[in-house]
Amino acid sequence: MIKQVAVIGAGVMGHSIAEVFALNGYKVNLEDFYPEVIEKAKVGINGSLDKLIASGKINDAAKKAALDNIKFFNNIGEAVKNVDLSIEVVPEIYNIKVKVLKEIAENTDKIIASNTSNIRITEMGEEIKNPERLVGMHFFNPPILMKLVEVIKGDKTSMEYVEEIYELAGKIGKKPIKVLKDEAGFVVNRISAPEMLLLCNAYGNKIDRPEAIDKYFKSQGLPMGPYQLFDYVGLDTVVDSLQYYGKELSPDYGKCHAFDSFIEAKHLGLKTGSGIYKWENGKAIIPDANESEKISLMDMFALEINEATKLIEDGVAVPDDIETGVKYGLNRPFGPITVANGLSNDEVLETLNNLYKQYKIEVFKPSKTIESHKMKESFNKKPVEVKKEEKSGILDYSKDGKVGVITIKNGKNNLMSFELLKALDKQLDAIEEANDVNVVVIKGNERAFSAGADLSQFISNPYMFMKISNTGESIFDRITRMNKIFIAQLRGYVLGGGFELSLACDIRTSLPDSVIGFPETSLGLIPGYGGSQRLPNLIGISRAMDMILTCERISGEKAYEYGIITRLFKEELEENTMKLAKDLSEKISPASVYVAKRLIYNTATINLDEEALSMGMLYAGNDMKEGVKAFLEKRKPDYKGN
Repeated sequence: MIKQVAVIGAGVMGHSIAEVFALNGYKVNLEDFYPEVIEKAKVGINGSLDKLIASGKINDAAKKAALDNIKFFNNIGEAVKNVDLSIEVVPEIYNIKVKVLKEIAENTDKIIASNTSNIRITEMGEEIKNPERLVGMHFFNPPILMKLVEVIKGDKTSMEYVEEIYELAGKIGKKPIKVLKDEAGFVVNRISAPEMLLLCNAYGNKIDRPEAIDKYFKSQGLPMGPYQLFDYVGLDTVVDSLQYYGKELSPDYGKCHAFDSFIEAKHLGLKTGSGIYKWENGKAIIPDANESEKISLMDMFALEINEATKLIEDGVAVPDDIETGVKYGLNRPFGPITVANGLSNDEVLETLNNLYKQYKIEVFKPSKTIESHKMKESFNKKPVEVKKEEKSGILDYSKDGKVGVITIKNGKNNLMSFELLKALDKQLDAIEEANDVNVVVIKGNERAFSAGADLSQFISNPYMFMKISNTGESIFDRITRMNKIFIAQLRGYVLGGGFELSLACDIRTSLPDSVIGFPETSLGLIPGYGGSQRLPNLIGISRAMDMILTCERISGEKAYEYGIITRLFKEELEENTMKLAKDLSEKISPASVYVAKRLIYNTATINLDEEALSMGMLYAGNDMKEGVKAFLEKRKPDYKGN
């Protein structure tokens, strides 16, 4: 078991990794050859911990404990003595890394990890004693904030050590993925490599002005366009990556020389004040332009999906780890697997064939998987253990006597994602078969029952949007037809899809200060999980129209006056709700519940098919796209009425 860690290299990445371990209770020896780097590391760690205190993530006691966990060294031999794991975090230069790894290996017989973003573990392992103990442990920058850790197996690395490092990464609060075959770029950088190549060639071939292409991608909700991002990270870094991939992955990557003139002129982007754009005060001066139509989001999605299938074909990683890697490594709401499940194999195949015809680049050719129309089959082979981990993080179920309790646990806002809907549907399957459960309580956390739908999810077309709406309606409708009493325990935010889930329940309990409402029409949408039908039946057309059209949020107290909330408790919501649930579970007949619910709900006029069809029509319009985009960008929408 790993209890004490040495981090060799106290630069920005190194001291941040040391801070992560220290905050999670591990003893850390932080080493650097240069005393001045150690002094900067002390200042950096202290400042970072203060920021965590200011944001409410830790308290003063946690800061003190973390600082007490770190010791500083100027000698590798002393730093790695008696530790269970040594992590090399020196510059991404092969000779420097190997020199440091050799010295670590001479002074310890325990596990060694390299925080490399590109260099192959197998290659470095050839240079040290007992290469079976060398594992890749690639943190993403900044480690204190970024969740992803790629755990890389070299050709000679023992799988036992891979599993141990994978488990360790989870213990320090990270989302680890396994890279089972040691190839350049590992998972995340490999997925994005073809996009870099496409953009390089598009620039060299003058497909369109960079500002026009950037404007298109920013219109899709990205904070930066790709060329602005190249400038931001440094054009020298982009060129170095392309040259490296040219040696390790495909000669195609080394053939694009579109940015060479910038390197020769030392116009590297932000760090030199100019590159593709001029930079002033840390901001790019980007000329205005019309949005380009020459490169599309679909082009990028197709390249990512294509590369993901190659990773699976080559045994580099499994689908779930590829999805997790892209989500958490690139800070995205979804990865290529989710995108692929919203597209057809033919759409991806056609896009890749068109890119190959246009650019004549072998990397863009469809993979064997896509050529054989097995894209979805390839992506949907998911390990059982991964599924279990995902479910436990989204929804929990427990039982107290004859009362079942569903707890939504999908982040602080409990957003209604596809995964949550699927997990809820599966849990309802089990509850329906449970003859010893008469009442079900559905609850969230102190901040939110559910703040609504996850609007950042990838949806490919209006039909898919309509289908998702129909799926949500069907799942919620099951609640109204079951021979159990469903109680929604409402606390904090109860918005959008979360409000609709509560409306499908038979009884709603709440505190006076809950925040309840439908924000959908301000996003170019309508309540699409049954809310547009159930709310008017519950409180009348006039009040329902007011709530839906104005998007006004009302308190739990006001909702009680309207008849939305059936039991308002001024305090001890959970205790009072459970007391009510247990009482009902002991005295109410399930047969009577079934008949009563059928009689009462059948008197309501509810047209769920019409609601789902309306959702699909709205998705095809520009107002909905503008509304969701404005929401994600935290600005007011500019609606055109279509």
